[in-house]
Amino acid sequence: MQTRTSLQRAAPAAKASQRAGGVTLALALLLGTGCSIERMAVNRIGDALAGSGTTFASDDDPELIRAAAPFSLKLMESLLAESPRHQGLLLASASGFTQYAYAFVQQDADELEMTDFASAEILRDRARRLYLRARDYGLRALETSHRGLVDALQADPRSALSRTRVRDVPVLYWTALAWGATIAVSKDDPHRVAELPQMEALIDRALELDEAYDHGAIHTFLITYEMSREGAPGDPADRARYHFARALELSQGRLASPWVALAESVSLQEQRVDEFDRLLGEALAIDPDAHPEFRLMNLIMQRRARWLLSQREELFLIPPDAPGAT
Repeated sequence: MQTRTSLQRAAPAAKASQRAGGVTLALALLLGTGCSIERMAVNRIGDALAGSGTTFASDDDPELIRAAAPFSLKLMESLLAESPRHQGLLLASASGFTQYAYAFVQQDADELEMTDFASAEILRDRARRLYLRARDYGLRALETSHRGLVDALQADPRSALSRTRVRDVPVLYWTALAWGATIAVSKDDPHRVAELPQMEALIDRALELDEAYDHGAIHTFLITYEMSREGAPGDPADRARYHFARALELSQGRLASPWVALAESVSLQEQRVDEFDRLLGEALAIDPDAHPEFRLMNLIMQRRARWLLSQREELFLIPPDAPGAT
């Protein structure tokens, strides 16, 4: 009404009527495309949220991120309900739920296990469910880009993934990471363990397409996985150490995660106490503020390094201070 009145005052009645008709037509067209406009707005917000990871990555307060992350994750899920094929949101959800589950749920479970096993198991079950949610978002992202891939992945994983390209590496990586973490906390579930071929095919394809992805993140994952991979040639520890060397090279020594992964996966399994201590010492020596883009990740991995060191007596069969312990 206000628009029409102003038009009438500004021009003769006939002209005002004509303009009013134009406004009415424009409004009708606008209302008729309301769904498209809403979807456009959702996609714009989704783009912004999907790109917000760098803000979290540079934060110096992990507990603040612990509190803030659930809101961001649920907001992304709400937006995905409106725009279910948004690639950025699907990837951000896969990576976000994986990181939250590892840093703030599984780590809590590990730390509680020695003193409150029942509570640790509750947390571990929660981590499992979060990892599965992350994996499913990753699979949805792959299906969105490559129709029929998820079904094909069950039948012949490596053949199914042959159609993926370099642009798919982030989704391949985070889907594999979430899937691998699910299996790792579900070792008593034969159904989950039977999914190893799919997870393995995802991470191997990511490595094949872009081994340098995210400063050697794929190699860091493989430090741990090689110690349990079945059917691969050579010594598992040698393969893990190769990936450690590549991860260090690609990250230029700025990340604590390769040091922690080698200590926890190889040094511990081989009962090499001195190496365990040295590797975790290297992880703790990294200054998180020297590389702000990795600050949060380094703080989280340094927390795990300190916890691992606090468990030395329980983790090693040979007393760490015994003569000849290596």
